[in-house]
Amino acid sequence: MDKVTPKDVFQANRERAGPLLKQLRADGIGHMIDGRVVASISGDSFETRSPIDGAVLATVARGKVEDIDRAATAAALAFKGWRDMPAAMRKKLLHRVADAIEDRADDIAVLECIDTGQAHRFMAKAAIRAAENFRFFADRCAEARDGLNTPGDEHWNISTRMPIGPVGVITPWNTPFMLSTWKIAPALAAGCTVVHKPAEWSPVTADLLAKLVKQAGVPDGVLSTVHGIGEEAGKALTEHPAIKAIGFVGESATGSAIMAQGAPTLKRVHFELGGKNPVIVFDDADLDRALDAVVFMIYSLNGERCTSSSRLLVQHGIADKFIEKLTARVKALKVGHPLDPSTEIGPLIHERHLAKVCSYFDVARNDGAIIAVGGKPHDGPGGGHYVQPTLVTGAHAKMRIAQEEVFGPFLTVIPFRDEDEAIEIANGVQYGLTGYVWTGDMGRALRVADALEAGMIWLNSENVRHLPTPFGGMKSSGIGRDGGDYSFDFYMETKHVSLARGTHRIQKLGSTSS
Repeated sequence: MDKVTPKDVFQANRERAGPLLKQLRADGIGHMIDGRVVASISGDSFETRSPIDGAVLATVARGKVEDIDRAATAAALAFKGWRDMPAAMRKKLLHRVADAIEDRADDIAVLECIDTGQAHRFMAKAAIRAAENFRFFADRCAEARDGLNTPGDEHWNISTRMPIGPVGVITPWNTPFMLSTWKIAPALAAGCTVVHKPAEWSPVTADLLAKLVKQAGVPDGVLSTVHGIGEEAGKALTEHPAIKAIGFVGESATGSAIMAQGAPTLKRVHFELGGKNPVIVFDDADLDRALDAVVFMIYSLNGERCTSSSRLLVQHGIADKFIEKLTARVKALKVGHPLDPSTEIGPLIHERHLAKVCSYFDVARNDGAIIAVGGKPHDGPGGGHYVQPTLVTGAHAKMRIAQEEVFGPFLTVIPFRDEDEAIEIANGVQYGLTGYVWTGDMGRALRVADALEAGMIWLNSENVRHLPTPFGGMKSSGIGRDGGDYSFDFYMETKHVSLARGTHRIQKLGSTSS
């Protein structure tokens, strides 16, 4: 049997994409509200284009206040039935969603590549991870309401959890399908109904997710999806009085705006926001493994990931040698068509984002840093939003390129002298999402992990997610935690019930008896 080559896979991906795109262009993308695909009440729409070549993928319904109101009303009406459904039935339905995702995993991966520019090698895994998200939380439906037993001398005290009600979920454009399931699955498992507002730059797979959820038999109104612009549909969702909480993934500035918009209705918020994450490499580290992790955590997913290690802090004694090897690796990265399985970096999501990333090339030069690799747009196939993977050296901690989130394949290298300076540099930004530490001294690894102002730390590892663990950041990187039981803490209210033993003395006010 002939060996399957990357060229064969590339061609197969193209062939799979053909009919999917034809149907997408013919059908367009409407809202899924109360189980029906509908246009915007206003009739307004917008076009979504592929970052590969600028081709129009679909006409998308542009949701406004009245569309969000329809979806929120449907979520409110569906809430009681979904909340009161036996946990075993909710579990069964959510496993059906996972089955539906797995059945369409190849289609999801191809569509995600074309819609976002992410390389197929990553999106194929992201589609499977999305199904795992639903299975993980489906299996926890029965325990979502679990609480504590805290008996006292005169009372038996118990706590339980109740779903908070209809919630809004606003998701980003980087790996949108997987991140949508990461938010929506625990909300549904908790017994909440959901109104989903996907990012306007990547609406394609959100449309498919809504249809798969309906196909799985989830009742109408439990998940509604409204497409549109953040300042219109997103703002309407954060302000709607029927929506009790907002889960959001995106920029820190947008998170601040959502807090202000939700304040009049006392919205509970959960934010996963930006990051300027350090990876610290000490001179006693396994440098080969550290190098692999450094390259992976900034150049995978086009650098468009909140947990990317965009600052490399490397100890002085090994800096020159490490940077030399790093430079060679960055120069060897393959930029190309995202459906090509050999591609490591695809086009950036949108022309506006490309312009933002490219603007930091001049920022680096003006700061006095050295662009060792890249620093230019890339002439990729199709004339899309391609950029060269970029490595910047000669930097110090106060430069803008060491302080601001670029959100692209852009790595800034900063040498440090000792442990104390590494911690000072790592913590000297407004963000606090993740940190990565490479050292052979586990005592030092634990000291640094304890000192870093970040919500998640990996020691001698890249970002490897374990679903039960907490995911979230400090400072400007977010509020709250996702993952396992932490997700239920957000989507549910805790209720305390106290049962008297009938033995305690009650004061007799207004009585003559003592």
